[in-house]
Amino acid sequence: MIRRSFLALAFACGALLVSGCGFQLRGQQNYAFKRLAIVGAPAPVAARLTRMVQGGSDTVVVSNPADADAVLSLSEGRGSSVLTLNSLGVAQEYQLNYSLSYTLVGVDGTVLIPSSAIGLNRAMTYSDQYSLAKAQESDLLYADMENDAVDQLTRRLAAVHSLHPAPGEQAPAVAPRAPLPPPPL
Repeated sequence: MIRRSFLALAFACGALLVSGCGFQLRGQQNYAFKRLAIVGAPAPVAARLTRMVQGGSDTVVVSNPADADAVLSLSEGRGSSVLTLNSLGVAQEYQLNYSLSYTLVGVDGTVLIPSSAIGLNRAMTYSDQYSLAKAQESDLLYADMENDAVDQLTRRLAAVHSLHPAPGEQAPAVAPRAPLPPPPL
């Protein structure tokens, strides 16, 4: 009996903490376009974006841009750079960079979202002893950054409120965020 009341109290406190922090489920998106064509996206990005758009709204992703209300053009970039060196001058840490550039254009040529980019980076330690494991870790980090970029892009698409925005009501372009600061010495 005491254990049940303790569990109920713990559950109530947990629910109170979650509701007090501003947590809210994503819910349904209401995009201004009902048919979206995705052009130039790599297969994993296109698949996740299609799943997110169709699963979270009444918008349908079509394959032919002529059948769409809006066309989303995507391109991605990947890179890496040395973040830290050990005392022998061998790379000890790498910074993995991922960028997703996008533009949303209405079927009549109206620019709904001008050319913008989402830039992400992750730090990864490195050791020659575990080179195969580190290659797999970098693949996982890139996949995580892809997922994060698609999540950000779906929220950005929700910022478009009209297929024919008045001057000044167009969604502004967004530049990628700043890279990681250099490590302290």
